Amino acid sequence: MDELMRHVSTAHALRLPGHYRVLRLGAEPVGFVTAAVAERLVVMGCGESGGDVVMSGGDALARCEAGLAAAGLFRLRGEAFDVRAVPGGPVLARVDRGALPCLGIAAEGVHVNGLVRGHDGWRLWVAKRSASKALDPGKLDQLVAGGICAGMDAAETLVKEAAEEAGISEALARQARFVGVINYAMERPEGLRRDTLHCYDLELPADFVPVAQDGEVESFSLMRIADAAALARNTDAFKFNVNLVLAALFERLATEPGMLPPGAVV
Repeated sequence: MDELMRHVSTAHALRLPGHYRVLRLGAEPVGFVTAAVAERLVVMGCGESGGDVVMSGGDALARCEAGLAAAGLFRLRGEAFDVRAVPGGPVLARVDRGALPCLGIAAEGVHVNGLVRGHDGWRLWVAKRSASKALDPGKLDQLVAGGICAGMDAAETLVKEAAEEAGISEALARQARFVGVINYAMERPEGLRRDTLHCYDLELPADFVPVAQDGEVESFSLMRIADAAALARNTDAFKFNVNLVLAALFERLATEPGMLPPGAVV
C-alpha cells in the first residue's frame, strides 16, 4: 500500500487557509479564494474585503458567478450545487458546479466500486472517461461516480448516476453498501477542490455488463483487483480522487473477513 499513499498524501497536504482568503456569506465561511479572485470580486461589487471576502448573500454569489465565468475563470456547467458552511448544515445558497473550485466551495459526491466475485477473488469494473470530458479526459474512473446536485442526497445521486453512467437498475443500485466518507482539500488545475466523497461497494452479477447512457464514459473493462491495484500504485491512469477510493477498497479487501479467498493477492 506504500506506493498508493502518494495519492493519499497529495490529497491531504494542503492546510487552509494558507495563501487563500476566506469567502463568507454574511458571517458564514463557505469557501476560500486566491488574492486575485478576491480582488476581482471586490471590483465587481460582489463582496467587501477586510481580509476575508464577505458577500451579503446568495444574490451576490450569483452575480459573482456570472462575472467570473464571463472573465474566463471557469466554465459554467449548468448544474446547481448547494452551498453550506459545514457538512450537513443548512443550505445558504446555490452555485454552478463550475464555480466551486474557483471559489473554494465544498462539494459532495458519490463513488461506487462495481465488484464482481470470481472463483479466484474479486474483479473491479473500471470506466474510462470520455475524451471530451472537461476534467481528466481519458482517465480511468469508478464504475459509477458523480457530484451531488442541489436538493439531492447521496442515495438519490447513487441511483441517478448508476442509471446514467452504467445502465444499472434502481433495484440493483440500492443494493450498494455504504463503506465510508473520504474528505480532502487539494489544489488542482481547475482550482481548489474541497470534496466529500460518499463511498459504496456494489456487488454485481457475473453476467452484468455496464452500458453508458449519457456519453460521459468511453468504455468499460473488468479488471482483476491485482491489476487495478498495480495501475493505482505505479501510474496516474486513474482520475485523481479515484485513487483515494481504491486505496480504501484495497484495504477492506485485505482486512475484512471473507472479502478475499485464501491465497488471493490484492
